[in-house]
Amino acid sequence: KMSDYIYSIEAKEVNKTFKKKTKETIALNNFNIEIKKGSIHGLLGPNGAGKSTFINILGGLVKKDNGNVSICGLDIDKNSKKSKFKIGIVPQELNIDPFFTPYELLELQAGLYGIKKIKRKTNEILSNVGLIDQKNSYARTLSGGMRRRLLVAKALVHSPEMLILDEPTAGVDVDLRRSLWNYIKEINKSGTTICLTTHYLEEAEELCDRITIINNGQIIKDDTKNNLLKLISNKTVLFQIQSNIILPNELKIFNPNIEDGYLKMTYDKNSTSLKEIIDILNKKNILFNEIKTYESDLEDIFLKLVQSS
Repeated sequence: KMSDYIYSIEAKEVNKTFKKKTKETIALNNFNIEIKKGSIHGLLGPNGAGKSTFINILGGLVKKDNGNVSICGLDIDKNSKKSKFKIGIVPQELNIDPFFTPYELLELQAGLYGIKKIKRKTNEILSNVGLIDQKNSYARTLSGGMRRRLLVAKALVHSPEMLILDEPTAGVDVDLRRSLWNYIKEINKSGTTICLTTHYLEEAEELCDRITIINNGQIIKDDTKNNLLKLISNKTVLFQIQSNIILPNELKIFNPNIEDGYLKMTYDKNSTSLKEIIDILNKKNILFNEIKTYESDLEDIFLKLVQSS
């Protein structure tokens, strides 16, 4: 039964400093986050921002200096064993013993969690991650993409309520990335909360409901994906023009430039509509064949936020 809680992960004022001889590195600085049950939540940030430290605290691999963290309503200090059962973590490193088959690895993992043989779902999980045909092949013979899926499978053996994916598609080819994305969405639809770290912004755009952007161990932005996308309202438009033209003054506010037969302009879609620009061109008898428009994406937002933080 799913217990009653609103947030699958709740962290308050978490700090972590790593000390090496004389050097101190602040990995998390008064870090607060709430990850809503049932959501897909993205943690974004440059390398060294603190994402992996936070995940390692959740997994019990790193001890926080102070602050409170709960997983699915359970405080990790008071319920360290129980809270570990609520969470499945898919690490970045492909750390798989090469001398086991996927079937054996999942059975072994289930055994570590004390799941009785009758309750195990090894074949079901393997077919869900598309590895049922390889279930008896040695892990060393699997491709990188298959190994990545095997790690996801391993994290699911104890049916966790919350799944954490650390850079799930790093180094994975484009087709496989799609299929992993679809699988992540399916796991989420079946009721599992998902948190993923990524530096592929299209991954966050594709999957996440909410995004937290971290830099230097602190949160610089936490909002819905749609609100973050609205933050940047710039659009770029290209008109393929038929001849050399003299640019009318009315277009100067759009920073126009002409290159390879295209007139390129940028405008703020909150204050200007594309129709207004087209009307100016028509009025000035500037003929064009095609129009291409581009919206800014999370990449732009990310750079803007990280630069200003």
